Amino acid sequence: MSVTEPFGARLRRAMDTRGPLCVGIDPHASLLADWGLGDDVAGLERFSRTVVEALADRVAVLKPQSAFFERFGSRGVAVLERTVADARDAGALVLMDAKRGDIGSTMAAYAAAYLDPASPLFCDALTVSPYLGFGSLDPAIALARASGSGLFVLALTSNPEGAEVQHAVRADGRSVAATMLGHLAEQNGAERKNWRGNGAALGSFGAVVGATLGDSLAAAGGSLAIDGPLLAPGIGAQGATPADLPAVFGDAVGNVVPSVSRGVLRHGPDTAALRAAAAQIAEEVWTAAK
Repeated sequence: MSVTEPFGARLRRAMDTRGPLCVGIDPHASLLADWGLGDDVAGLERFSRTVVEALADRVAVLKPQSAFFERFGSRGVAVLERTVADARDAGALVLMDAKRGDIGSTMAAYAAAYLDPASPLFCDALTVSPYLGFGSLDPAIALARASGSGLFVLALTSNPEGAEVQHAVRADGRSVAATMLGHLAEQNGAERKNWRGNGAALGSFGAVVGATLGDSLAAAGGSLAIDGPLLAPGIGAQGATPADLPAVFGDAVGNVVPSVSRGVLRHGPDTAALRAAAAQIAEEVWTAAK
């Protein structure tokens, strides 16, 4: 699949036609066991292939969690490469969940691994961490712009430990999370000026905002109006439901891409059951966002 337009435009079209849903590919040991598979490379490959065959032609986004492939070494990474390529060939956008974050040439190397079209791990988008300073992401931002890829930047995560950094209030009265969202709004504004003109497509620089936490931003001077997508984990196992999204995300709910893993994957390895679970959640999200 060649990239001919910015990620945000492709994501908007996928959300509008396939439904606003991201399904994680998280082959951790307990889920492999639940599927009757071994905790080995063969089980990893069977699991990943089944998810791709079941969902890549119908959901908007598939999100492999890199760590569950990396733990098997080079053979696991080879499975990840095939998973990414097969999913993209089938029409899904692929978001690599690797949460990379570093500085200088190291960040540039991470970006090249996932955002350079010549890389065997080239994806439509990548999750990144800005907590070495938002400017540390500059190499990834530059390459994403050049390749038509996207980034999802950790902003307000649902893990309890995240609050000590993300909820910290700066001298200007804004939380760190709110500051990151402000940076993303600036990046999407620049993209609109340089790439999208006055079009209505989403920006390519999104934020990760827990589906249980978005409404806490207002108290710290934040806004979810970043002109970009909002990846929202927390549906299902963490307690949020699609019906909660409008209250949490307000006017930005139409740009929310809920991320669900176990809520869909627990229905495997039956292909029809995986498809039915994904379709039901996507429909519930679509209905809630109207």
